[in-house]
Amino acid sequence: MTNSLVLKNLRIIDPSRNLDETGTIIVENGVILAAGKSTQGAPKGAEVKDCSGLVAVPGLVDARVFVGEPGGEYRETIESASRAAAAGGVTSIITMPDTDPVIDDIALVQFVQKTARDKALVNVYPAAALTKHLDGEEMTEFGLLREAGAVCFTNGRRPVHDTLVLRRAMTYAREFGAVISLETRDKYLGADGVMNEGLLASWLGLSGVPREAEIIPLERDLRIAGLTKGAYHAAKISLPESAEAIATARKRGANVTCGISINHLTLNENDIGEYRTFFKLSPPLRGEDDRVAMVQALADGTIDIIVSSHDPQDVDTKRLPFADAADGAIGLETMLAAALRLYHSGEVPLMRLIDALSTRPAQIFGLDAGTLKPGAKADITLIDLDEPWLFGKDAIGSRSKNTPFENARFTGRAVQTYVAGKLVHSI
Repeated sequence: MTNSLVLKNLRIIDPSRNLDETGTIIVENGVILAAGKSTQGAPKGAEVKDCSGLVAVPGLVDARVFVGEPGGEYRETIESASRAAAAGGVTSIITMPDTDPVIDDIALVQFVQKTARDKALVNVYPAAALTKHLDGEEMTEFGLLREAGAVCFTNGRRPVHDTLVLRRAMTYAREFGAVISLETRDKYLGADGVMNEGLLASWLGLSGVPREAEIIPLERDLRIAGLTKGAYHAAKISLPESAEAIATARKRGANVTCGISINHLTLNENDIGEYRTFFKLSPPLRGEDDRVAMVQALADGTIDIIVSSHDPQDVDTKRLPFADAADGAIGLETMLAAALRLYHSGEVPLMRLIDALSTRPAQIFGLDAGTLKPGAKADITLIDLDEPWLFGKDAIGSRSKNTPFENARFTGRAVQTYVAGKLVHSI
């Protein structure tokens, strides 16, 4: 008894094969048998769906997702994050180790995996802490954590300030074929800053974070990546100078990649308006010229991937004066729809956009995802590129509601999400 599915009359976009054509996808027992215009026929007894007008892409991969479990389940659980992911067309998420306790030993990696197997709708890949308790001082057991299933090592929201620790970490990670993923934020520059340093911050009477607070630690990290020959990923950059530094490091032969949050591609510091704390992020939202430059860096491939940087915060940490509110916003449900704004505006081709949302993150972190080639796991997102919709508060599936896109009008969304051939979301 087979479990077969045929999706017909789709526009199929698969960046892993540079494929953009109208055709059919055949799935059997959770695996793609064929996907393309030359695909014919159907397995006996297969469920056949006419998907005219829809676009099929590899299930999206979100490489930076913060959850509350364990320790902060009131903000988000693995189960609730997976529901939000499925609603946004995301079939694989990499969870950050910023939990209580921190994901810094084998038992906790296994806890995340078991919870995901039991409760999650999508694939959940744990990232392990780079240093014990995320303190930035003592490295964790990379080999054992990697063997247990950790897909990369990161210090989560916290940068690593000790360059010797970072050099050792990159060296050890290289031996295990692992990626080091870090945020770049200087410990002292703009330590009390709450938004982008500039004229608007002065008008609002808020302390600013200078650009150099991101650029200086990034350039340091890139030099250490070149020194160690390790795989380094800058988790969230927000400035054109940072993109230039990445490009320069690559020319020197460093094995470096970078990501950007969807917020920094589609929002700018003016969205803060009258102290709207859902727009208080790290790094802070930048000026419009910076945003435009980052969109161009994404389009030309300097920026590898887009992440949601999904970071649930409850009312106790967000309904505060702007300077006192916690950083972070949810984003699993809106990452695709917000990204499609860049396609509709003509700024980023759809192939490059899907590559940044699916294929490239799967490649960087070595995940079984990001492709529709025959033999691959049938993680598929079906998109209606032209459907208008409103993201109202009542529609939020995440346990936390701190979205910068509340009541935003979008064009295009995920209408069906399949994980291993199983329908996990449909509208």
